[in-house]
Amino acid sequence: MSGAPPRRAGRVGRTLSGLAVGLGCVLLLGGFVLAAVLYQPYTVPTDSMAPSVAAGDRVLAQRIDGGEVRRGDVVVFEDDDWGPSLMIKRVVGIGGDTVACCDDRGRLTVNGDPVAESYLAGDSEDSAASAMNFTAEVPDGELFLLGDNRMDSRDSRSMLTETGTGTVPRDAVSGRVEAVVWPLGEFGVLPRAAGFGYS
Repeated sequence: MSGAPPRRAGRVGRTLSGLAVGLGCVLLLGGFVLAAVLYQPYTVPTDSMAPSVAAGDRVLAQRIDGGEVRRGDVVVFEDDDWGPSLMIKRVVGIGGDTVACCDDRGRLTVNGDPVAESYLAGDSEDSAASAMNFTAEVPDGELFLLGDNRMDSRDSRSMLTETGTGTVPRDAVSGRVEAVVWPLGEFGVLPRAAGFGYS
């Protein structure tokens, strides 16, 4: 006769099955723990970032160091000059940049280059990137932040007169918004802002 006795083969099969289930549980729990370490959920407080994210949306933000922030990122930050709560805005300028608005076609410029901002609320060829004209030099280690809903956003433009530069320190950033997770109809990854060239 060849092969293992039926009882022994059944025991081995049950052991392997149990190991596979245990390994699956460990991997599943490990995935949840890893996600909790890398990502933080937030509820968007206002419509200042509409239509990208709206008031009441639940978003997932990757926990990042301020040094990882790039132009075009939508970030979560906290700064006492802006108020006591967490805020969500888009980075349009980093240290050393000159951010200005508007050029002769109503576009935002960074270091003299116009930025294509397809994510803006009410974006069209005829609409300006800002109702107010401004020019700002961004100090090293700071960020210039704007809301996508430029007609209804308290952002670096309104802070220009209050804080001088209107900027926020990089180390005030605690996360980069990666996805909308609620409501389900808006579920999806936030598109990258290609107009800034990912720098």
